[in-house]
Amino acid sequence: MIKLYGSRRSRATRCLWALEELGLDYEHVDINHIAGETQTDEFKAINPAGKVPTLVDGDLILFESMAINLYLAQTYGGGGLWPDDRTCQALALQWSLWAATEAEPPNVVMALERVFKPESARDAAKAQTAEDNLKPRLDLLNQKLGESGEFLTAAGFTIADLNVASVMGGARMSGMDLAQWPKVNVWLEAMLSRPAYQRAMGR
Repeated sequence: MIKLYGSRRSRATRCLWALEELGLDYEHVDINHIAGETQTDEFKAINPAGKVPTLVDGDLILFESMAINLYLAQTYGGGGLWPDDRTCQALALQWSLWAATEAEPPNVVMALERVFKPESARDAAKAQTAEDNLKPRLDLLNQKLGESGEFLTAAGFTIADLNVASVMGGARMSGMDLAQWPKVNVWLEAMLSRPAYQRAMGR
């Protein structure tokens, strides 16, 4: 059986979402990285990097949430989360990597400075700078959704939508008003309303 190690308060959430979308039988091992549970000898025997999420599927041990999701989609989601069309496959890779390298860094800063840090330790200026850095990324995503319609590729809902939405959900969590990007706003609401996402979040 597939095992996924990681807390719902980490990037493991996007992997839980992928597992739920795929309808796979899996075990979720809720491990608290904030409390140092990833630094134990027991966990480092599984993943010497001491990071979550970590996926175990047979002999494969995999970390990095985007790598996990792309593996799951390609291995178990043919014709669904992983599109059959080569162009759509390329776009799924493009948007997943874009989410990790372009959209996630400012989202992480906003989440830290507006949600996760104690109020006395928050830096409003850092959060605002991060929000300003995210705006051109939202412009691009809004333009893309205006061109492609309901999803990021012509194949319908794929791992591209899941991975990007899992990142952009951070903007909403951090209190950013997305009304300026109506296509993104509608798309994100639809993505985060999916039953598989709700199950992944334990709702």
